[in-house]
Amino acid sequence: MNQNFLKISTPALTLIRSLGKRRYNWRDEGIQYPGFKYYPRDSNFKDPPHEPSKLFRVKRIKPMKGLPYWEKNILKEFKLDGKEYAVIKNIPENNSRLWKVKHAVEIVPITFPDGFPSETDRTVLQENGELRLLKNVGVVTKQLQLCDEFRTLTNRMDGDTLRRNLTKQWLNGNDLFS
Repeated sequence: MNQNFLKISTPALTLIRSLGKRRYNWRDEGIQYPGFKYYPRDSNFKDPPHEPSKLFRVKRIKPMKGLPYWEKNILKEFKLDGKEYAVIKNIPENNSRLWKVKHAVEIVPITFPDGFPSETDRTVLQENGELRLLKNVGVVTKQLQLCDEFRTLTNRMDGDTLRRNLTKQWLNGNDLFS
């Protein structure tokens, strides 16, 4: 009985493997991107036109406590150790550092829906990454003219006149709100 058991349980040791043979050549297919190669499903695939953002709005979402020292150093370099968010350039050096701390930060590309601002424009960076231009309210000559006319009126109620009249009404017991 032991002999039959040994004959059944011994596997055939003749394995044929073809390690050096390639069944299909994938090297010439696919689209090479920086850092990876993409193999599209459709042979007529074309990338949609895309303009990458010049800046990123980076916000820390995890506390620095418990992170390794190299990740803390990266966050300190980006000045995310105390501030709410930082604006960072979209360059390969910064992108590689952001890749190392991607679990601890939120990265939002900055868009310019009102156009690129000049040096004199005032802007507001929103949480969704839109950099909005604030309207520049210049000097309005008509409003200045009306203010000057009001100041020169003889029958206007200035602060002293209002105080005197209201004090007189209070002391005489007149009902102010009737």
